[in-house]
Amino acid sequence: MGPCRNRRDFLRVAGASLLTTLAPSSRAVRAAQAGPAGAAPSLPVSIARCTGYDREALYRQLQAMMDQLGGISQLVSGKTVAVKVNLTGSMKEDALGLPAWRTYHVHPDLVVATAALLDRAGAKRIRFLECTYQGDPFETYLKAGGWDLNALGALKAKVEYEDTRNLGRGAKYHEVKVPWGGSLFPAYHLNHSYVDCDVYVSLAKLKNHGVAGVTLGIKNNFGITPPALYSHHEPNEQAMSARVAVFHSGEQRPADGLPQELDPASPRRPTYRVPRHTVDALGIRPIDLTIIDGIETVSGGEGPWLPSLKVQRPGLLLAGRNPVCTDAVATAVMGYDPTAAPGSGVFPGDNHLAMAAALGLGTNDPANIEARGLSIKEALHPFGWLPAERNG
Repeated sequence: MGPCRNRRDFLRVAGASLLTTLAPSSRAVRAAQAGPAGAAPSLPVSIARCTGYDREALYRQLQAMMDQLGGISQLVSGKTVAVKVNLTGSMKEDALGLPAWRTYHVHPDLVVATAALLDRAGAKRIRFLECTYQGDPFETYLKAGGWDLNALGALKAKVEYEDTRNLGRGAKYHEVKVPWGGSLFPAYHLNHSYVDCDVYVSLAKLKNHGVAGVTLGIKNNFGITPPALYSHHEPNEQAMSARVAVFHSGEQRPADGLPQELDPASPRRPTYRVPRHTVDALGIRPIDLTIIDGIETVSGGEGPWLPSLKVQRPGLLLAGRNPVCTDAVATAVMGYDPTAAPGSGVFPGDNHLAMAAALGLGTNDPANIEARGLSIKEALHPFGWLPAERNG
């Protein structure tokens, strides 16, 4: 499919008049993330010591963690499970002399162990998702990044791969409303894979983020919006640009025909906009299970384009059913306060965990979250990095 040269081409190619509008209620989102009716929005988080990437050891550890969380067979059996992986930037770009999968990307062997976990729990289909900035076939790109596609293909469940930077294999984009009306935009358009699934897993990395403070399960969701629509004003199915101008700086607006910003006069600074889009992304694609790779990682930012990067080896895995609780515990394990005020602690601007908590999506106070396996104190691995600039 060639690039959309203007809005008319976009409407023809994407079939915008046939967009599916999904509007999950706040009640539905909170029920999926907050636990039993009437209970405080808090679910336990499992923390485990894991110092290497041996697949069988990873599988056994993940299975033990799921048991601590009440099991996942009921969640995934017979269902299509979408897994959003954190492969920000490029798999071909090393960091600090180490490959991406040993620093700022989810490790390929953890991907295989996670797939085995879902497969043995009865998943019917497992679809790995990421939004890339490259034009190779997604499977080719993944293989070049160390992914063992043969091992994944040998599973009983059908394993699929979808680069969600554009329409991909979908016939149209899907418009999904933010349940609470939106923090930055009222609704967004998504690749079909984010709505064509029964269960959604965020397979994330334990690391910092230059603008958001931390990149964990929720910030991993930032990457679900397609650059084909959000990297510039005019849609382009071949786009390989980041979404900075729309979501970070606000220098561009989405094309006509897409939901527009709620308040065009709001601050244009990234530390205001990125947290709001991050929370919106959680609203349009609630996370059913978060798994965080903290075995080998980096501090100082999300990728090698940031000069403050340092190698970290916490030797940890974290998992939880409520994404706010899980990220709050992970933030505490990194030595930070997940309840910090805007512009303080690890957060250079607004605290997206506090914003999500205020919306009722889960507590961000570790004192109100049960840690199973290791305690936060036992798992503590201070990252030490703090933002050099603050715009709270």
